[in-house]
Amino acid sequence: MPSHLLPVRTPHVPAPSDGESARAAAEPPSVAPVPFAGLRLVHSAIRRDLARFPNALRLLQPGDPAAGEALQRHWDFMTAMITCHHEQQDTRLWPLLRRFVPEMRLLLNWLEADHHNLDHSFTRVTTLVRIATRDAASSWPVAYAVEELAARLETHLRIEERQLLPRMDGVFPVGSRIGTLPELLDLLRAADGPASSDALVWLLEGVDERVVDRLLADCDDETVRHWPHWRDTYARCTDQLWGPQF
Repeated sequence: MPSHLLPVRTPHVPAPSDGESARAAAEPPSVAPVPFAGLRLVHSAIRRDLARFPNALRLLQPGDPAAGEALQRHWDFMTAMITCHHEQQDTRLWPLLRRFVPEMRLLLNWLEADHHNLDHSFTRVTTLVRIATRDAASSWPVAYAVEELAARLETHLRIEERQLLPRMDGVFPVGSRIGTLPELLDLLRAADGPASSDALVWLLEGVDERVVDRLLADCDDETVRHWPHWRDTYARCTDQLWGPQF
């Protein structure tokens, strides 16, 4: 698992007494939530897809429209997730942080403005990707444009992770739904955007199974029940793009 994905500090646990050891053996282990997992997972999934998308473009062959259409569908899904992510931050998260951490207002203003700049960049590259997926001869220069966009986005993601997430730990109490995976799925259900089932398997692709279990434990029963079917369906679709993932 990449080092930037869901970093969780290992808590210091004192040695239990004999009585505590007996009680612990009799009780089922608790599942600790992953703080701000929704935000972290979106960042990781975006990085993952932008890293492999250029090579998939370069491998497109003339006379294979199905491959180009599949790649275009995935690009459209990914950019829709990015748009939802930016809207969630600008309309829900940033206002809360401006209120409770006023000294960060300048940074939040810059991040919001940069969201708009990034959205324009994605719109431009989306036009290029649409051309490349229909005409394989133009795929190489478009692949370079995707790589440039990925480098541009990486600066934004690192600023959020290094300057913002550490401060959020001190703002939102343990157990808050802000930035969690269930909150993200609920927002997607309420918005006119990607299906929450598609988003979930996209977010959890490649994540260690033990972390997946922790994340699903924080979701509703219906999501947990349907997870294996959603995962297998998603895998069949994406295997055609970049090979087996699960």
